[in-house]
Amino acid sequence: MSAYLIFGLLLALMLTGMPISIALGLTVLTFLFTMTQEPVATVALKLFTGIEKFEIMAIPFFILAGGFLTHGGVARRMIRFATSMVGHWHGGLGLAAVLACALFAAVSGSSPATVVAIGSIMLPAMVKQGFPARFGAGVITTSGALGVLIPPSIVMLMYAISTNTSVGALFMAGVIPGLVLAALLGLTTWYRARKFAYPRLPRASWSERGRALRQSAWGLALVFVVIGGIYAGIFTATEAAAMSAVYAFFVAVYVYKDLKLRQVPKILLEAANLSAMLLYIITNAVLFSYLMTSENIPQAMAQWMLDQGLGPIAFLLVVNVLLLLAGNVMEPSSIVLIMAPILFPVAMQLGIDPIHFGILITVNMEIGMCHPPVGLNLYVASGIAKMGITELTIAVWPWLLTMLMFLLLVTYWPPLSLWLPRTLGMIP
Repeated sequence: MSAYLIFGLLLALMLTGMPISIALGLTVLTFLFTMTQEPVATVALKLFTGIEKFEIMAIPFFILAGGFLTHGGVARRMIRFATSMVGHWHGGLGLAAVLACALFAAVSGSSPATVVAIGSIMLPAMVKQGFPARFGAGVITTSGALGVLIPPSIVMLMYAISTNTSVGALFMAGVIPGLVLAALLGLTTWYRARKFAYPRLPRASWSERGRALRQSAWGLALVFVVIGGIYAGIFTATEAAAMSAVYAFFVAVYVYKDLKLRQVPKILLEAANLSAMLLYIITNAVLFSYLMTSENIPQAMAQWMLDQGLGPIAFLLVVNVLLLLAGNVMEPSSIVLIMAPILFPVAMQLGIDPIHFGILITVNMEIGMCHPPVGLNLYVASGIAKMGITELTIAVWPWLLTMLMFLLLVTYWPPLSLWLPRTLGMIP
């Protein structure tokens, strides 16, 4: 009965248009103070202990690093390098956009930031060269979502915080799936460009490619700073986030010199605003998780699913459908913080690896960024492409279908996610 009351109240508040973070907090406080005898001091203590995790500090640092990279000319140099490498293939600028999104995602960790940084440059260039606006918008919207899967990823951090899973192992587990999805999106782009005879660029010489690589090397090196540092045991994921912020500031201000010192306070303020919003969501999600646990709802749901005879295959299918539906009404951080504590115990009882389960959830969140009605990438790309959401939704379908097929691959072939962290000895 308590589960119906909790979810009913949460749904009712969400239907009023109330932000999910506030709806979570009000649901918890209303239930605790009217349906239970829970002392206020216990709630306050749980609220404090729930957000004092060291891993949470990585979130503002990665956001800050993404801000420096977005404004610091790194994206432009990565685009030049990507164009020199694949611009001569069918749909050259489209393929360059996919590659540039994958590279920028690997240093920013943010999907919307990737769409803005790459899309604001590539979309006008593609239209000018003769590509249909829909084609360019579809490429950028879906390829920008690689920022959710390719580490460092804020969604992975959210999952790790919710389930006490290793952040480093999650980051490593996302590398191969991220590269495979980037290749599949590139293949879709190449196929459609070849089918409709879209333009190609002249082949770049090796000297031009070498020059483009040297110019983008400082930005690309951040990947090795973060991933290499974590794997080598030099620092934790949180320390890697702090290092990435310092490194990104140094590169943007003193190496590329595209970012002026007078612009830094504005970037700091933007990062603080976004961090505060995410931390507020985390705070209320921690309270919601505490309420669910105190009422034994995850355990009851786990037992109910097991009683229905759901094996791992059926359970993972149910999880995918549930998360894809949730992506229609909520943004990724809220979904992970609400659903992960509920679904995680069931996955563990069914013998599903926690790292594999985390990557599965991350891919679902990635897809949710690209479909209506609340897909954030759609709105960001809509502003850049000057295109309506309905038209943009039609434009992304070929790439969105590719992402759904990739989701099935990730779901039912765990070695795709687990091979690298297992080879590196990060998981048994």
